[in-house]
Amino acid sequence: MAMAEADNPQRRRRPAPDPVAVLRGHRAAVNDVCFHPSLPLIFSGYPAPLPPLDSPLQQRLAADGELRVWDTASHRTVSSVWAHGGSVGVYSVAASVRLGNKIISQGRDGSCKCWTIEEAGLSRRPLSTIRTSTYHFCKMSLVKSTCTTCSAQSDLSSATDDVELQSALGPNIMAIAGQESSQDYAWLSKLSSLVVQVIYEDGSTLLWDVRNPGLPVSSVKYHSESALSIAVDGPCNGGISGGADDKIVMFSLDHQKGAFILRKEIKLERPGVSGTAIRPDNKIAATAGWDHRIRVYSYSKGNALAVLKYHSASCNAVTFSSDSKLLASCSADTTVALWKLYPPKTASGEVGVRTGDEISQ
Repeated sequence: MAMAEADNPQRRRRPAPDPVAVLRGHRAAVNDVCFHPSLPLIFSGYPAPLPPLDSPLQQRLAADGELRVWDTASHRTVSSVWAHGGSVGVYSVAASVRLGNKIISQGRDGSCKCWTIEEAGLSRRPLSTIRTSTYHFCKMSLVKSTCTTCSAQSDLSSATDDVELQSALGPNIMAIAGQESSQDYAWLSKLSSLVVQVIYEDGSTLLWDVRNPGLPVSSVKYHSESALSIAVDGPCNGGISGGADDKIVMFSLDHQKGAFILRKEIKLERPGVSGTAIRPDNKIAATAGWDHRIRVYSYSKGNALAVLKYHSASCNAVTFSSDSKLLASCSADTTVALWKLYPPKTASGEVGVRTGDEISQ
């Protein structure tokens, strides 16, 4: 960092901000977090902690994970439900404009569930349950754009007969990594209705057209160890990935050639990135690190903007609100932190991210 400052003495240093709010109340590590696209709500999922062995609740709580809903204005819990069994509990949560007043949760109990958001909070019972028969740590992904078919599936992106999702949720589609060893472990991000981008445990990234599942459209290996997270930008023209190694990769996609183009490779002092996210306005990107840090970058140029240092344990996920005003991070320290930094473009034309600004580390 000192070398960077010497090269650019006019760069302004500002202290890294504190979170504007910290959501406490989880009793175990928070695995995932997401904003509702239109309501002032944020969802978090975590496993239930084990009470003492002589407790009558021990058996029930050991098999349940909690899905919690927070109000982003009051920073208070709105409601919660015991959503999934298994020691990991709720592993992933997702909401989208196309889902409306529904949210999807994924557990390591081999199921994904759809919940309705009611006036009093979440429905006490799921609207539908999809049995995936998958018990790994690979997070689901919701389709980004309008899709006309739910039956197009490949060995790498299908759950067990999850065509039932079509009847339960209309045109919405979800991608889930397969359980078999031949399918490998994969985190998936949908690029369009029929194209899926997949990252694998061996560090490779593949682009698949599910209409022709025999061979990938393109394949690269950006990571030397397991790839753990990938985020695709709004126009589906590129993305950012992180893994168990000491690098963050920003890439572009040439859809005509079906090829990946490496834009920037960012070396880290300490390895391990559990989560990645790109703000809806495609101005900035963020990563959740094993070193307890949230790192913020300019998405277009790849230069570091901030290192946020609130959490006291490994950060598991990071996400942006749909209006680009809030950043949320969750951690094994049982908290969810809300941040405001680099506000999006305003009506007056001011842009929050300036290339000369840098937050000190």
